[in-house]
This record gives sequence, structure tokens and C-alpha cells, in this order.
Amino acid sequence: MSVYNNAPDLARTLDSILSQEGVDFEFIVVNDGSSDQSGQILNKYAQRDSRLRIIHQENAGLTRALIRGCDVARGEYIARQDAGDFSLPDRLKSQVALLREHGDCVLVSCWTEFIGPRGEFLYTVRGTGAATSPINILSKKAELGVVDGPTSHPSTMFRTKQYFQCGGYRSEFYCGQDWDLWYRLASLGTFCTLQKTFCICRFTLGSVSSSWNQEQTRFGQLSKNAMLMRERGMSDEPALAEARLLLLSLKRKVTRHDKSAANYFIGKCLLKNRNEAAIGYLMSAIKEDPLQLRAWVSLAWSALVPGKRLNSKCSQGSNNSI
Repeated sequence: MSVYNNAPDLARTLDSILSQEGVDFEFIVVNDGSSDQSGQILNKYAQRDSRLRIIHQENAGLTRALIRGCDVARGEYIARQDAGDFSLPDRLKSQVALLREHGDCVLVSCWTEFIGPRGEFLYTVRGTGAATSPINILSKKAELGVVDGPTSHPSTMFRTKQYFQCGGYRSEFYCGQDWDLWYRLASLGTFCTLQKTFCICRFTLGSVSSSWNQEQTRFGQLSKNAMLMRERGMSDEPALAEARLLLLSLKRKVTRHDKSAANYFIGKCLLKNRNEAAIGYLMSAIKEDPLQLRAWVSLAWSALVPGKRLNSKCSQGSNNSI
């Protein structure tokens, strides 16, 4: 796990891993130059639990922090966790059991539930349903190059041997480092998604996923291009070169437009769930960017369309995926 200024939710994240039962593990946490209380929290936890290995470093970004953490991993498997997100009980035990049962499986995921900044249920991602048992997922015909795949980055566990065999995380991918790795792992074996929610991801207004959507899409396309080059027996260096150029263009701050888009996305999800908290996020989207027309339309829809009454209680789950 990499940590960068995640003090408010860090204790809950740490507890969600350290309370896992039925499996022996080390918990490697890279403090990536945090300027808040994250470092102190990690040190206190490490004093109480010898399974924690803390690495303090200057800020280098998520990908480089993950590379450093994985480089010192001593376990047979590597499980990912993101600071601010939570693993539910039996996550590690269930994923280890599947990998031990299926020797050809190199990568396993599970369902992921996404929640808003205040814990509001947004949606659950279950994948396509193709990989309910271990299968080869690479497909040139599929839109993303795979017929199924992990539901989120912190939902995954993979074999350490194959991680190093395929080259691990690559620093060229500031965003999209997960898919770049998954494509290469998928070429070495099968993939499976456990049919249960074991991962809870919090969507925050300042996260990379909320503020860097376009960049993530571009990096994702480059990771797919690299996969297709390798499938044709070519070097993927041209795609890596493009990724390095894209990396140079990322030095920008989160704008009010970014914040507006993030508020709109959360509001739209809550609106679909009939959660009245949607109104506050939609109004915040408009406040950040009065020209956010989608937010105006959604706000009007919530007030005017008959039969669409919103509920005051926060939704706690859904059978629908987005």
C-alpha cells in the first residue's frame, strides 16, 4: 500500500488488513512523502504490530511507491490495498485459497463497492461475469482487450513470481499502472473474480480517479496499445515512449472544473440510488462551475419528474452495477 496524506481514513484502512484472519502476511506500507500525520500513525501501528513494514520516502507518486514496496515483498502472493479504502473480512484468505486451488491462476479479484466521501453507497462493480472461474481473458476482439478483468486496483492479488516475471509495475504509467500490469500478468496464466464483495473503495473529490479521468483514459489506451504490440510479437517501447511524454504533461493542479465534474459524478450516482444527498453534490458542482449544464439538468430532474421521490436514508447496497 502507498500512503500520501491519508491520515483521516488511515487507521480504518490499516485495521481492515491487520484484522484479516486465516493467512500469514506482511503488510508493506510506503509512506510517499506525506506532510500530514500519516507517518506518525504508521509508526504507532508498526510499534504494536510486527507484521507492518513501513518505508518512509520522499514523494515519488503511486507507481514508484508500489514498485518499491513490491520489490521488498517476501510473500508467495502480493495483495494490493489503497489507503482510504477497506478490505472486508476474509478477503485475503479467500483470494489465497483460490490461487492455491488453481495453480494456473495468476491474478484474482473480487466485487468492489464504491462509496462517496461521506460513506454514501454509489455502486458495485462485478465485472462482466465471464471469469467466475479461472479463464484466459486476453482477447483481440474485446473493446478493452480482455473479456473480463479486475473490478478495482485494490481488489487484486497476484503471484509474486509472475509479477517479477512479467516486469512488475512500470514507472512510465503514472495512471493506469494497474491495467498495464494486468495485461502482462494475463499473458502468463488465468484470471478469476470472486463472486462476493470484499473491497470497499471511497471516491473522494480530490482523488486521481475523480480529477484525472481524461489522463487515466489516455494511459489506459496506451497500456492496451502496448499489449497489442506484444501480441503481434513487437516491442511495446513506442507505447512506453508515449506514456513518458504524457507523464511530462501531468504537472497541473486540480481545477474548479475538476471539482465540479467530481461532484456531478457523485451526485448523479446518488440520484440513481434515490438518495437525497445527491442534491448537495449537484449544487456543489454548480457552485464550482456554473456552466456545468449536466448538473443543472440533473438537479431539475430531481425536483420536477413525478414519481422520482428521493429517500432521506442513505442507500446501503444495490443489485445494479455501473
